[in-house]
Amino acid sequence: MKAGNDAERQLASFIAKYTPEIAALALEIRARMRAKYPSALELVYDNYNALAIGYAPGEKTSEAIFSIALYPRWVSLFFLQAKGLPDPDRILKGSGTVVKHVVLRTADDLEHPSVRALMQEAVQGAKVPFAADGAHRLIIKSVSEKQRPRRPAEKSKVAVKAPRSTGAATRIGASQ
Repeated sequence: MKAGNDAERQLASFIAKYTPEIAALALEIRARMRAKYPSALELVYDNYNALAIGYAPGEKTSEAIFSIALYPRWVSLFFLQAKGLPDPDRILKGSGTVVKHVVLRTADDLEHPSVRALMQEAVQGAKVPFAADGAHRLIIKSVSEKQRPRRPAEKSKVAVKAPRSTGAATRIGASQ
């Protein structure tokens, strides 16, 4: 058995911990990211707070340009080199100076003009560019033993509130 198959199997088991809706959304977003950046290495971190899949030109985490992060109720696209990234539509969320994110409600949000423009700018301004002809690899970088629940807590008669940072997703959907 190839190491790549083992990594794919392991990633599938990480994603399976989420609700079917979040898992399906994550798989579709991942497929689109792989289609957009076929030479990117996927660096997987099954961390305490979230499952993150980084997209990098090499194995160094510091060179990753994007990541998708799965949470119990949403999936975010993180821009890991966002410092100086032009955001005229103000869709980026986060208080950090280097890392910002956009909540993706659907995989089609990746195709929204504002998101596409940010992604293009992020790739053009990256410290290390994606290789034009590199081969894709999936690498499991770390797995935390202790993790927050991957599914939302069951609440009776309480409406589920959207995360505070979803203003971007709301604006993305509203402007289409």
